Parts: sequence; structure tokens; C-alpha cells
Amino acid sequence: MAPSCSGATGEGCYGNVSDWIRAHMKGEHSRMKKSTTPTFLLELPLAVNPGQAKYLRAHFEAARALYNTLLGEALARLHRMWADPAWQTARAIPRSLKQERAAAFSQLRQEYGFSEYALHDYAKHANCTWIADHIDAVTAQTLATRAYQAVNRVCLGKAKKVRFRSKGRGLDSIEGKRNNTGLRFVLQPPEEGNQGWLVWGKDRLPAIIDWEDPVVKYGLDHHIKYARLVRRKASSPRAQGSDCQGYRYYVQLALVGTPYQKPKKKPGQDVIGLDLGPSTLAIVPREGEARLVPLCEELKPDARKKRRLERKLDRQRRANNPQNYDEKGRIKKRGKQRLSWKTSHGYLVTRRRLAHQERKLAAHRKSLHGRLVNEIIHTSNDIRIEKISYKGWQKQFGKSVGMRALGMLIEHLRRTVAKTGGILHEFPTRSTKLSQYCHGCRTHANYVDTLQDVYIILVHVDTFLRGMLNNRSIKCPHNNKKPLSERWHQCACGVGPVQRDLYSAFLAAYLDPPDYLPSSAQYHVYWEGAELCLRAALEPLYQRAKEGQAVPRSVGITGARARLPESLVPNRQEPLYRHGRLETLG
Repeated sequence: MAPSCSGATGEGCYGNVSDWIRAHMKGEHSRMKKSTTPTFLLELPLAVNPGQAKYLRAHFEAARALYNTLLGEALARLHRMWADPAWQTARAIPRSLKQERAAAFSQLRQEYGFSEYALHDYAKHANCTWIADHIDAVTAQTLATRAYQAVNRVCLGKAKKVRFRSKGRGLDSIEGKRNNTGLRFVLQPPEEGNQGWLVWGKDRLPAIIDWEDPVVKYGLDHHIKYARLVRRKASSPRAQGSDCQGYRYYVQLALVGTPYQKPKKKPGQDVIGLDLGPSTLAIVPREGEARLVPLCEELKPDARKKRRLERKLDRQRRANNPQNYDEKGRIKKRGKQRLSWKTSHGYLVTRRRLAHQERKLAAHRKSLHGRLVNEIIHTSNDIRIEKISYKGWQKQFGKSVGMRALGMLIEHLRRTVAKTGGILHEFPTRSTKLSQYCHGCRTHANYVDTLQDVYIILVHVDTFLRGMLNNRSIKCPHNNKKPLSERWHQCACGVGPVQRDLYSAFLAAYLDPPDYLPSSAQYHVYWEGAELCLRAALEPLYQRAKEGQAVPRSVGITGARARLPESLVPNRQEPLYRHGRLETLG
């Protein structure tokens, strides 16, 4: 039954039942959350002629100018909101009062217009003059969303500052919100030729589509949410497919559904434990073969070439800007005043060559990550690994972590597990301490090396037995933390010797959620068969060390880097007396 009028003024009155139903449904729709669907990307190269490339460079420059304007406006609104005393009052509200605290911050955001949709309104006025000739209203909104998200990270404490885009750095991607207006991708029907174009205003950019590729064919059969225009630097302007400034252009299609899964890469059904180190990855499944894999072993950066390019770049910079260096060759300090730097054509060429070396290295690294992740997924779709701070590792193992990109590897693994329907369990190291745990005595980091250690354990044997009967982990009274230099686990209870990383991966494979307590796992049932598998996993590395190949020191094979292969050529050197001493000639 439709409600009647609530007052003499006629507020709350509806003309008929259908008006009330439409208003009611509109209110329900506004309160409903926007539905989300799975999304995957398909990237296609674009065939761009010199005239189209000129217009695209103008579009990207207009987008850069508008983005910087929106970023500055969002930052100014944030600073005004921070300067309000009500901000400090809202921060003083205890975190236990979640609703009151959220309402106070929401009121401040609404008052100062610090929201995504408020910035959309500002983009309507900022998108004017010459910028409006290149950027449509929908693209301006996506740039406003991008600027708001960057400043909101500063507001939430997830970032310290925002980065404005300089003219030399520029923007390298522009996207739309939907595929029916603005930046959109149009695909011909099969009977008309199956050709595709990226349409943006008056520009019509043909895409290079390989219909024989099953990945491309699978992707284009799905509904397109929106399109993204991407440009990337090539090795030089003379590279194939690049414009006069050395850019290649691509279109990324956001498609509804799940990505294509090749038949040979179907996920396995085993449970697997991983132990990630700065240079190795231990893989121990419950039923399969254990492995200790050096990470990105095929990645061999040319350090000598990189150093020569960096030195050449520094010489060119000094030759172009002698006024910015003092008599000792140091950069002059002028306080807050910024120095003006000149760049020559040769300097830009050298910088492009150096960037190309790093770009090839990053592409090779990403390829190696993908291959390793596919091997892991092919074995198991239930993966268990410790949650580690890779930023903390950068301080201690900076060179190794920087070359292998461990955080990027785990993020790639996390995405691939999610799209294949698997589960990635990440448990805290503070509670598990797998590298310090021994399942034989159910203790952490206990090494019995002297008679004094044996005496202490015998004195506290009652405590140990009581803890084992109660099925809980106990702390040894003589707790010696295992150092990182100790790469083998060997305990007085009879467990070991076994490689430390492989043993941690074995412990992780049998940790069960949600507690993730090593003392609750039934390791004794599986250890007899697993011990031989863990030892067999080191045989390929021992063989490599005997052949003189480099093996990471974290493996724990003594002198692996010092061994050199014996020469097959007999020693035919003959002694020769020269300059008063005995020498040999080969």
C-alpha cells in the first residue's frame, strides 16, 4: 500500500502508486553497492602513422597538464582540511568508537570537497581552453579519479608525497570509464573483416590482431568494459613500430571474465609449502618432488656496460652544465633554489640506451617470474608461505633483492592463484618461526652442542614432557637463536642434518589454518618419507658445485663458489730462467 501525504504542505505525496514504486526503487538502488565482475586484460599493438602519432603526443601532453592541475587542487583541499582544528579533534577520537570517528572524518571530507566525485565536478571547469580540444569529459573524470587516489594515499598515511608529472616524464597511459563513449575500442563483425580500431575523437587507430593466437581469440570473444591507451619507450626512434620520438603505442582492453588458461598449465591438486630467500626458493609439496631453485638464475645483467653508460652520462651532464659544479667537481648547493640543467641530443641518446638496458632486464625478469609461478601452480593450487617484509630485506640484501624483485614475484603468484581458483595462505613469521623450529622436540632454536646443554635439558625434562603431552610448543630454557649463517638444521633429537630452507618449506606444507601453529601439525607421520625427498632435492646443486658452476651461498654447500673445473689440457709449461729468477711459459 502506498503511503499517504505526511503534512499539509504536501511533502511525501506521490501522484500514484507507480510514482511511489519508482521513488522507492530509486532509493533502494542508491543504497545498493555496485556489483563487481571478474576482469582480465588483453593488450594489442597499434599501427600508428606519423600524423596520428603527432596527435597522440598532443593528447598525452594535454592529459599531463590536466592531471597536474587536478593533483594540485586535491592537494590544496587536503592541506586546508588538515589545517582545520576539527581534523585534530577527529583524530583524538578513540579508534574503538569506529562510527563516531568515521562520521567526523566524513563530515570534514564533505565540507572541504575532498572526495572523488567532488574532484569530478572540478574537472568540468578545469577541462577548458586548448585542453578540451584533446580530452573529453569521461577521460577527464578518470584523470580526476587517478589524482584523488594519489592524494588520498597521502591522507591515509600510505604515501609521503605525490609526484607531479614533468614534461619530460609525462603520462604514459590514458583510460576511459566505459566502451561506448570517449576512448573506446570498436571491433568489426566477422562477416565484415574482424578488424579492430581504437577510436578517440577524430582519431581511428587500427589494432594489429592475430586471430590465430588462442589468447587473443579468447579475449576478444568477451565483453569489453573499457579501453586504455598505453605508450612505451622503444630502444630508439628507428626501432620497428616506433614514432619519431621512440614511442610504441598499445591498447589494453579490460574484459569481463577470467583469463585464458592453457591446457598444459592447469592447476594441480597438491598442497605445497614455500620458503623464499633473497636468492633461492624452496618448494616442498606433500606428494611431489621437492626442489631448491635459485631465483632468476638466467638473469645476467651486463654490469660493465651499465657502468660505462652511467659514466658517459655523467661526463655529458658535466660538459653541458659546467656552471652547476664547483671547482672540486661537486654539485653546487643553492638552498631551495633549483638548478637549471641543459640536456644535449647526445645526452638523451645515452639516457635512452641506459633505459633500454634496464627495460630489457625488467622484461626478462618478469618472464622468469611467470615461468616459475606457472610451475608452482601446475603442482598445487593450495600454497602456504610465510608473510615476509620484503622492504626490510632491501636494507640487508639490497643488491640481491633489487635484481630478483621478490615482492613482485609474490604479487604475481598471488594474482595467478586468485585467477585459477586456488588459495594462497600467508602466515606470520612471529608466531610460526619455522626456520627456528624443530618438529622432533617441538621447540624453537635449540642446539645441543656441549655437555652443559645436555645437562640443562635433562634438568628441565619434566617441562619438556609436559609440553609435548599437552600438544603445544615449548620454549627451551637454553634458547639459542639459529643464526643466518647456519644453513643446516641438526638437532639432538635426531632430526637432520637437512638444508634449512627445505626444512622450513616442509614445515610450512603441513601447517593447517586458521591457527598456523607448528606444534599442532602432525610432522612425525610424514617425516620419514619427506627426509629422503629433501636430501634428493640437493643432488642437482651438489652436481653443479662439482662441475664448478656458481651456487648461491645460502644453499650451504661449502666452497661451492671456490671449486673450479679441472683443465683437460695437460700442463706443458717448461721452466725458463729470466731476469734472475725461474719462470714458466705456457
